[in-house]
Amino acid sequence: MSAAASPLLEVKGLRMHFPVTEGVLRRRKIGEVKAVDGIDFAIARGDTLGLVGESGCGKTTTGRCILRLERPTGGAILYDGIDLATVERSALRALRRRIQVVYQDPYSSLNPRMKVGEIIGEPIKVHGIERDARRRAARVAELLMLCGLDPSFADRYPHEMSGGQRQRVGIARALALEPEFIICDEAVSALDVSIQAQIVNLLEDLRERLGLTYLFIAHDLSVVRHLCHHVAVMYLGRIVETAPTDEIFDNPLHPYTQALLASVPVPDPDVEAARAFRPVTGEVPSPINPPSGCVFHPRCPIAVEGCRSARPELREVRPGHFVACSEVV
Repeated sequence: MSAAASPLLEVKGLRMHFPVTEGVLRRRKIGEVKAVDGIDFAIARGDTLGLVGESGCGKTTTGRCILRLERPTGGAILYDGIDLATVERSALRALRRRIQVVYQDPYSSLNPRMKVGEIIGEPIKVHGIERDARRRAARVAELLMLCGLDPSFADRYPHEMSGGQRQRVGIARALALEPEFIICDEAVSALDVSIQAQIVNLLEDLRERLGLTYLFIAHDLSVVRHLCHHVAVMYLGRIVETAPTDEIFDNPLHPYTQALLASVPVPDPDVEAARAFRPVTGEVPSPINPPSGCVFHPRCPIAVEGCRSARPELREVRPGHFVACSEVV
């Protein structure tokens, strides 16, 4: 986030713990899944933050908390100064117009019984933005063209379209309420590589034309590097490193970030064969019983005895580059 830009979204100490229960007639809590366990980040207006990490690290849960599809266990989610974690339902409805989401699977996220025009027009109708059916249809046609689709697609059903076309419909639906902040939850991971590039370019073009701000949740690091201004790396419910995109790709400091980037294959077979890649040993611990201290210490190649007891906080080791590791200087 640039120093001159004010943050549109600030997440402070966000926690989302899901209870683990047992029993049928009398259920009792026996533990909890610490899906998100105290994270902090901020996104400036007009910026894109890439949230990356392995499956199950808490990326999607973070997005669901921001959307208030889940009520956080603790922490604050400040959107333009308003705490989404505690805001009342009446105020939340107005905020939902400003925050939208593009889901991972463009087929399951679209109602197969509704035509594309109805899918895109429904939020406009529900929020009372345009009650006249003719003007609403004109707005739908405008949104389809904005997302690179012919207006005639309004009369099609989702199953009559390709995956890339369905995802464009999902983006058009997200834009229907004229939001300023969009969460892209693995928005291109279910698409072919050639289609991924088209959707990423569309998202980039829309950001510049409409002044949008994105939280881009992904595990494809090449897509993140192309689209995002900043990157936050998550591991087991915690953020271990965050920095501007070029800085984190050119100079990763946390051992987990280094392993994550080293695992990306190189297209040149000679370069790939010459690389000295050392995969991370061990398995990802259970979020029900995460390790004490630094959650990465059981798999970390530079861990010391102090890593077992002390939880490292994010600290700025270079301008704008924050790392949660006591061994990085």
